[in-house]
Amino acid sequence: MSIAIAQPRHIFGVKPGVNGTICYHDEQTIVYPAGSNCILYNIDQKTQRFIPGTDKSDGMTCLAVSPNRRYVAIAEKGEKPTITVYDLHSLRKKKVLSCPDIVSAEYVSLAFSPDSKYLVAQGGKPDWTLLYWTWEKSKVMATAKTSNPQNTADIYQVSFNPQDNTQLCVVGNGIFKHFRYSEGNLKPFNFQKVEPQNYLCHAWVSEERVVVGTDTGKLMLFEAGELKTEISSGSHKDDSKDADASAVPAGPPQITAIVAYSKGFASAYGQGTVHLFEKTDDKDFYKKTREIKVPADSNTTDPSKSQQQIIKCLTVSPSEETLVASTDFSQLYYLTLSSADLGKHGDQATFEVLAQAFHYGQIMGLDVCIRKPLMATASLDRSVRIWNYETCNLELYKEFAEEAYSIALHPSGLYILVGFSDKLRLMNVLIDDIRTFKEFTVRGCRECAFSNGGHYFAAVHGNVIQIYSTTTFDNIANLKGHNGKVRSMVWSSDDSRIISCGMDGAVYEWEISTGKRQSEIVLKSCSYTGVAVAPDGKTTFAVGSDKTLKEIADSAITRAVPTGEMTLSNVALSHSGRMLFAGTVRGTLWSMKFPLTIPGEWQEHQGHGSMIIKMKITYDDQYLITVAEDATIMLWKIQDKEGRGLKRDKEVGWAEEILITKSDLEEKNSSMAELKTRVEELKMENEYQLRLKDMNYNEKMKELTEKFIQEMESLKTKNQVLKTEKDKEEAKHEEEVGDLMEKYAKEQQDLESANNQKLMLEYEKFQEQQAKMMKMQEDYERQLQEMEESKERALEELTEFYETKIQEMSSKLEQANDESRQQNREYEETKRQIEEDADREILDIKNKYERRLRDEKEANMRLKGETGIMKKKFTSLQREIDDHKEDIKKYQAETSKLNIIINNLEKDITGLKKEIAERDDTIQDKEKRIYDLKKKNQELEKFKFVLDYKIKELKKQIEPRENDIKTMKEQIQEMESELERFDKTKTQQELSITELRQKLKATEKEMFGERQNVREKEANIKRFKTDLHNCVGYIQDPKMLKQSIKALYQKHVQEDITESASVDADIQKEYSRQREHLERSVASLRKKLEKDSEIHKADNVRIMQENVSLIKEINDLRRELKISRTQIHDLEATLGLHSKSNKQADTSTLALITSQAPSALIEKDLHEKVKIIEMQQMEMKRLRREISEIETLSRPPSGGRLPPVQTIQGAA
Repeated sequence: MSIAIAQPRHIFGVKPGVNGTICYHDEQTIVYPAGSNCILYNIDQKTQRFIPGTDKSDGMTCLAVSPNRRYVAIAEKGEKPTITVYDLHSLRKKKVLSCPDIVSAEYVSLAFSPDSKYLVAQGGKPDWTLLYWTWEKSKVMATAKTSNPQNTADIYQVSFNPQDNTQLCVVGNGIFKHFRYSEGNLKPFNFQKVEPQNYLCHAWVSEERVVVGTDTGKLMLFEAGELKTEISSGSHKDDSKDADASAVPAGPPQITAIVAYSKGFASAYGQGTVHLFEKTDDKDFYKKTREIKVPADSNTTDPSKSQQQIIKCLTVSPSEETLVASTDFSQLYYLTLSSADLGKHGDQATFEVLAQAFHYGQIMGLDVCIRKPLMATASLDRSVRIWNYETCNLELYKEFAEEAYSIALHPSGLYILVGFSDKLRLMNVLIDDIRTFKEFTVRGCRECAFSNGGHYFAAVHGNVIQIYSTTTFDNIANLKGHNGKVRSMVWSSDDSRIISCGMDGAVYEWEISTGKRQSEIVLKSCSYTGVAVAPDGKTTFAVGSDKTLKEIADSAITRAVPTGEMTLSNVALSHSGRMLFAGTVRGTLWSMKFPLTIPGEWQEHQGHGSMIIKMKITYDDQYLITVAEDATIMLWKIQDKEGRGLKRDKEVGWAEEILITKSDLEEKNSSMAELKTRVEELKMENEYQLRLKDMNYNEKMKELTEKFIQEMESLKTKNQVLKTEKDKEEAKHEEEVGDLMEKYAKEQQDLESANNQKLMLEYEKFQEQQAKMMKMQEDYERQLQEMEESKERALEELTEFYETKIQEMSSKLEQANDESRQQNREYEETKRQIEEDADREILDIKNKYERRLRDEKEANMRLKGETGIMKKKFTSLQREIDDHKEDIKKYQAETSKLNIIINNLEKDITGLKKEIAERDDTIQDKEKRIYDLKKKNQELEKFKFVLDYKIKELKKQIEPRENDIKTMKEQIQEMESELERFDKTKTQQELSITELRQKLKATEKEMFGERQNVREKEANIKRFKTDLHNCVGYIQDPKMLKQSIKALYQKHVQEDITESASVDADIQKEYSRQREHLERSVASLRKKLEKDSEIHKADNVRIMQENVSLIKEINDLRRELKISRTQIHDLEATLGLHSKSNKQADTSTLALITSQAPSALIEKDLHEKVKIIEMQQMEMKRLRREISEIETLSRPPSGGRLPPVQTIQGAA
């Protein structure tokens, strides 16, 4: 006897109507309410952690996460509303806050202070009390009434100033108030001078600014309580276009949620729309930068319906990367803000679904699959959803035109039975859709269920349970007997019976084969809501309105376990028969001690927020699934105390089959075939083009090698000519260099003397600047000293003033103490004299002294506040002095930087002047070279025109041949594909024939054996009859009868027959096992064959990619070849310019210029030319080396890459 363990694993759904529905704990974890729990959902890992609600609470009303992300505060309503603070890391309860003074039964809004030490809570109707807590001490610091004096206006939201613990903001219907905490009171301030409106939400965007949203779609920016501006959210035109005639009546869109972040804020504007606003350049105003819409739902009959949701809460992640929204349809959406920023200014963005799309209407039906880890739910939101309880994902869902009241999932997981308001429909669960297969005229079917084998299904039609065949869809039986609505029914494990219960207080057990009742128990005082049956089918458990759990066996109640004040709504028994669970009308789960005892023992688990409607245990007894009126589905991990349960065979695994229609499959196959043919055509074209290109490039390579050899020979001759010219030039330049060196030495001396004078002048200027700086520094130091002296004087005066005040107050306190002593003495004397009036006088004196003590305490508090203000002033003055010192240091550093910059700029100017002169010379040389290149270009264009004409003629000849080749190849491909198809069909048919032959042989053997058995049995029966007839003759003689019966027993009852029969059965089992093993091995070999073919396909794709990369390399090599040709042409052009006559003329003109007017520029030019000559000498040596190498090698290899020819430096 033990109580089973149940742990919540996952919950699908969000609790609507909670203020601050969604908050961030860290970058990956969000906090939101679901059922009676607070969920911590990890977005990346898709896991949940649970904070269960407190016992006897009526559900959460609001929640808030602290700014340091360590705590969450959850407010729950009840007779006395409570606030519970939890640690988000350990999930432990830190504090429970409750205030006896509050009249309201709930809190409507919570907020933590910026330092997370204080908590403010806004109470609800009727008093609308605002409470200011130091939550760690569980102490109420102050209270205030926030609504108007008549207490009619609703309050929606309260928040702290993000920079100030003492400042609060409250908004409501016609209410926009600022409160400041001081001296144990919340005092209103910054009274607004605007007409009151219905303020729905607000957010602080800075220390003094608040953005407030109204029900008329206005965004108002308040600064220090005054209206600064109204921010436009755009017109209502776009919304009216999208809205249909059947949509919500037209009206101004409401601002239902606002959240602020560093760049600006986001506001929910009307149906399914969020606007992003960012600061403008002047930082006083905000402009709309982005519009985000809720996405349309393609799985519904009306896709725009999802866009009509109203966003109730917005939150931004700590890193401000993600915006999360929750809607009134209990859905969660998210958007990455970085992607929203990319497409700014007018572009629309759409939210994405966070986790899954949840139910938002009451869930009426639930069922679990045997062969797959699936569960199906049906809801009043007209949707049918199929979930995977192992991966916790929504596999498939679809919305219909009618409400769904019940659902049953076939054991194979391929079909569902859904009871709609108009008909009962059998549907196929396809790979991406749910399609109706068969309709039955059963209106408003509230209960339906497939049998465990899946061959029957039962559906409730009013008071009658109808049984149908899943294969033929015939109505096999109608089970009539209930006088009220049937609320629950369950099949026995062998599908031979159905147990049902109803509102009429009857629990019936029906035999399916006969359609008659086997057993019944009627208790009219109880309307039953749930029933469960034991695996052996002998015991039934039922729950109903009479607050008991009944155990029924043999048409009698064997045990009735009272459940106290709680009504149980449903019951579920595990398939192992060792765990019993019950659901309550409050949404809690009871794990019952099993077998049942009186009085009953159970363990209660917090789960849903309202009545549990359905409960199912998975067929491996691993999970319990519960659904409730609050539109949530809860998955519980269950096990009994000993850890025993049905062990699932891991080798078998879950079924992976899926349904797909023939038309869809044909479409996919045809598209695949088309793509394959296209790929093959492209392959052929690419191969043909590659071959053509290879041919062309081989021819070009041959031409290039021949040209290269010819050019090398011409270069050899030119090099010999250049050698002779070089020797002559060397002798001339040696003489000129000697003359130039003497001139440069003289000019250098002149420049040094001029630069020394400039340096002296700059040094004098620097000393003047330094003197000025010293004066400035002295002035600043003097001012600082004066400021410090004045500050010290002020401090001394203040300290003296407050010391005197403190002395006065202490003397007053002493006087008051003396007076109290005297009063006590008088009181003792009067007590002896007048005993009757003693009580009254004691109370009067006590009240007097309490008032005096209160006044003294308040005076002390005021003095403390004033001293604190003076301390703040002193610290601010100290900061100003430090700032001035830092400014002086900055100015000093800037002056030194500026001096360095001046020096650098002067150097740059001189360098740039030199560069300008050099560039002018190079430009003239390059212009000459351009002119020569243009002439050569004209000649090459003529040659190109001739070649183009020849290429066109050749192409005309090639095209018809190409077309013939293509047609022939296509024919070959078609023939090959037909051959392959024939081969495949042939092999498949051969395999099927062999299999069928084997099966025939096996059946023939079985038939032969069975016939022999029949003949033997018939002979035995005949013998037995004759012997029995003989025995009957001795019926009058008991002794003889006994002997004859013994003889008959010895003759006919033999052990050998049983042994041989068992041996035959064992042989048959072994044969079937071997056959199954062979069939499995054949299937595995087929799978391997498919995998190998896929691997070969991948190899072919890889080879194609390698071919493409090789083609790219060939193209690169060709480009390098072209560059080398142009470089060779450039070399020829440059070498052709410098002839003998030109050289001699240049040298003579140079000599004339230098003799007439020697200057620094000319000498510089000469120096550069000397450098150019040295470079040319180096280049000539290199060319000689190359020529000698070429001479040794008769011809360069055709396969290798040609070496790049370098241009002669300085030729320009």
